[in-house]
Amino acid sequence: MVDLTTSWLGLELDCPLVAGAGPLADDLDSARRLEQVGAAAIVMQSLFEEQLQSDQLAMFHHTESVADSHPEASSYFVETQGDALDTGLGPDAYLRHLERLKRTVSIPVIASLNGISPGGWVRYGRRMADAGADALELNVYYVASDPDEAPADVEQRYVDLVTELDAAIGIPIAVKLSPYFSSLGHLARRLREAGADGLVLFNRFYQPDIDPELLEVVPSLHLSTPDELRLRLRWLATLYGRVDLDLACTGGVHDSVGAVKALMAGASAVQMTSALLRNGAAHLGTVRRGLEVWLEEHDYTSVRQMIGSMSLARCPDPAAMERANYRRVLGVWHRF
Repeated sequence: MVDLTTSWLGLELDCPLVAGAGPLADDLDSARRLEQVGAAAIVMQSLFEEQLQSDQLAMFHHTESVADSHPEASSYFVETQGDALDTGLGPDAYLRHLERLKRTVSIPVIASLNGISPGGWVRYGRRMADAGADALELNVYYVASDPDEAPADVEQRYVDLVTELDAAIGIPIAVKLSPYFSSLGHLARRLREAGADGLVLFNRFYQPDIDPELLEVVPSLHLSTPDELRLRLRWLATLYGRVDLDLACTGGVHDSVGAVKALMAGASAVQMTSALLRNGAAHLGTVRRGLEVWLEEHDYTSVRQMIGSMSLARCPDPAAMERANYRRVLGVWHRF
């Protein structure tokens, strides 16, 4: 029997496949199903910074608004329109659902915070830990659009968030990053020094579209495809063994072969969301069985034996290898 166990953020998992952040665990029956088909852990959907701010503004409105009689005073505050903040559970409901999930399943439950400003994050991070979260995924969604903001200042935002949270909560922290950094390895080391325990590669920015007829920005959502895995493989292979952080892959793993690739590149855990939204929770069980069969057929005795086996840590000159691959692909472009 092949040993599928792995370690992620200090959590012992019975296999590397994790139900990634999203609506998959919004329902307790769905969470039970994920555990039954073989998910090793569940990442809850994110609690957004805007939801925390909305909660705080609502409290201010109910307690302080009567003191302001100026007829135009409301114009000083930003009003949310329609479903702008309809991103899931509110702060208190999120914590209650987390507690219910912990009573419902026996696998680790990882809470998630999405935003960029310190503010109430520390308080809610502590409350998530108190509610039973086994770890916290810090899903930092920040687009540096100000040309006056220096790259070092952008990175410092991330470091400061991790520093504050690490000082306040007693559970492991994983930082979900985007690939848009000039020196991802350097940032990874800074995050480790700040208290991070792992990285999740990569966050997916949902790029808006434009309606040229209505002159409106149109939100759009596209689930991941297997083609997106290659970027993850590159950076997993680059960082494995060179930063003292656990690595997880998210985005692009849709089958057992994709999971094998992510593990070989250096991931200790593989998060799946889009593939499960398309195919249902049972698909995770299919991928798990396929992973076990692949390992047996290729004479592996364990997942741990595979992790990092194709990383650049096994290469004496990673930069030269990257350049050689780039030149080789350009030389044989007509084959593709």
